[in-house]
Order: sequence, then structure tokens, then C-alpha cells
Amino acid sequence: CDIDILKEKIGEVLLPGDEFVFESEDTIFLTDNVKPERPVCGPGLRQSGNRLVVSKSGVLRHKPPHTFWMDSQQWRYVPAKAETVIGIVTSKSGDIFKVDVGGSEQASLSYLAFEGATKRNRPNVQVGDLVFAQFTVANKDMEPELVCIDGSGRANGMGVFGGGGLLLKVSLGLVRRLLAPQSDIRSDLEQLFPCELVVGMNGRIWVRASTIQQTLIISNLLQSCDTLTAPQRREQFRKLQKGGL
Repeated sequence: CDIDILKEKIGEVLLPGDEFVFESEDTIFLTDNVKPERPVCGPGLRQSGNRLVVSKSGVLRHKPPHTFWMDSQQWRYVPAKAETVIGIVTSKSGDIFKVDVGGSEQASLSYLAFEGATKRNRPNVQVGDLVFAQFTVANKDMEPELVCIDGSGRANGMGVFGGGGLLLKVSLGLVRRLLAPQSDIRSDLEQLFPCELVVGMNGRIWVRASTIQQTLIISNLLQSCDTLTAPQRREQFRKLQKGGL
């Protein structure tokens, strides 16, 4: 099986256990094509030797040249290192904040993991605050750990936020569509109302527009994107632009 057979399945629904077998790495080619093309596995796909196995049901998607992933309506979030998420501070214990990230357990966030934070200059973080943070530790054997600074100690958009906005819960598939480099959903939203969006990989979105009514309209639109097809979504946006809703 070569990569073209996988490309033929793009847009089709695949189920866990479906697999594709590729040319063995030790095959000797007598032509210029020394090595077969190998796929790059995204979420929902797993590579085992010369087999590519579907581990999550959904629709097969492709990003040129050879990246493939399963687009699914998954809602349960599993923390992954380096991913940025929206968390809710639930408690403070000593120098550590506990943060709900929507996973199976809460994550820890040190008060020193903020830009400019020192023992004397502590960040103003209260229980109930929203934080945009990044995982530095995320595996099944250790408690997840978050920071609100990048590798150079800068906030880089992370930290406490959320005054006057609305927090939504959407599928993880919709989050990936919103974070895509050329997201059609985001471009449609920008044409509708100017708004602020903070998108967490854990399926949480914070939105704020210039009025409460506009904020509610955008939040309802975003939540409906999980069930609408692209033509239905565009029709919904057109109606709003014409004042039909």
C-alpha cells in the first residue's frame, strides 16, 4: 500500500481498528525513489512498524504533503505537553494553584510560573479566575503542571484573563478548526462582529464582543458550528449579516 491509497480515503468515516500497510523500510528500490513516502500521524492515528492504525473514529483529514489525522467530535480532553489550555483556578494550597482543565485530574500551577513573579512580587490570582496556560508536564504517571510563561520567561499572551467575556465548551475537533492557519470559521466571525477570542486546546473558548448581545450571538454561533455543515454555517452567518436573526 502506498500513500495514494490513504489519500483516497480522505473525507471518509473510519473506525478504530482500520489499518493501512505500507512498504517495508528495508525494501531495496532499483529506481530513483529510494524510500517510500511515509505518512505523518496526527490525532486519532497511530503508526506501528509498517502499519498505520486508526485509534479514534471520525473523518480522515489531510494536510499537504503527508500529514493525516482523524477529525472527530471528541469532547473529553487528555492533557498533552506544550498544548495551551483555558483553566479555571479552583483552589490555592501554599505556593501552588490547582487548576481545572477539563481532564481527569486537576493541574498544578506555581505562583512563580508568571511573568515577573518573585517571592516578593506575587501574581494576583484568585479562585475562580480564568488562566490561559501551557502544559510543561503531561503524562499518565505524573500530575499535570502548567505555566503562564514561555521558554524565555515572557507571558506571550498567557496569564489571568476573562473580564466581561463568556466561556464556552465545544468539541476538540472544532478547536482544531478554529486554530487552523486559515480558519474559515474565524474569518466569517471577523466579518460579522469585531470580537476577542481565546481558544484552548481543551475545548474551551472565551469570547468577548463590544456588547453583551453580540457576545451571546457569537457564542451561540460557535456552539452551533459543531453540528452545522459548512454551507449551513455560511447561510447562518449570511442571515445574521442581513439582520435576519
